[in-house]
Amino acid sequence: MTSFHVLGTPLLTTTYAELAVFCRQLACGDACVAMDFANTQIVTMRRHEPGFRDSTSTYDYFLPDGMPLVWCLNRAGANLRDRVYGPTFMRKFMETVPARFTHYLLGGSPQCGARLRDLFQQVNPNAKFIGAFHGACNSDGQFVGSSQQAVIDELNRLSPDFIWVGLGTPKQQAWVKRYKQSIRRGVILSVGFAFDVNAGLKPDAPGWMQRCGLTWLFRLWSEPRRLGSRYFRYNGLFLYYLLRDGVCGRSWGQISVPAKQRNP
Repeated sequence: MTSFHVLGTPLLTTTYAELAVFCRQLACGDACVAMDFANTQIVTMRRHEPGFRDSTSTYDYFLPDGMPLVWCLNRAGANLRDRVYGPTFMRKFMETVPARFTHYLLGGSPQCGARLRDLFQQVNPNAKFIGAFHGACNSDGQFVGSSQQAVIDELNRLSPDFIWVGLGTPKQQAWVKRYKQSIRRGVILSVGFAFDVNAGLKPDAPGWMQRCGLTWLFRLWSEPRRLGSRYFRYNGLFLYYLLRDGVCGRSWGQISVPAKQRNP
């Protein structure tokens, strides 16, 4: 897989199937590897906010989760047909994952976690969940009123192959930054909204809106009070930096040596 950058964030050019194979290969190793499904908000925050850029510095890979990112990558020569959308990847991956791999859910409500486990085990009896933690998380990546070390100790004791993190941005990035070095092995996948979508607790945009890069508009319509200021701020900043960096030819481009990329 080749890496290209958009506004300085390295993004892997991949497909759902290719990424699934790559994740299974990484899970067979002894290291802890972190992946973030990056949309335009995450890319913009990494460009605009030094603190958030530092919070995401421990991630090994970023995936193009938004169609506007795919359009930028294709201008740089990536030739992608689709994005790698976190909710869709989680669903596709869990539908076919072999029984030898194990999973841990971190984030969401207990109801959400129960529904995810039931749903994925119905469509794929091989899906093996060995643990979960559903406590609320602060913006600094620490769980509210819970022993942080107990969660890390459980992860290291159970040693899941895949740690699915659905804490939302920027909480999940702060958690990964704070605790990744304490987790011995496994593939951390920061998928945020994927928990609620796949559990059926929140609606997702229809296919035509997703293909047109309008997922954000559907979510804004669904949750205007929670998401309104966020989307107007970061969508505007994304366009601003595309134009500003574009003057110098730095909005996007291929990366000769992908950051932190390792052979699985």
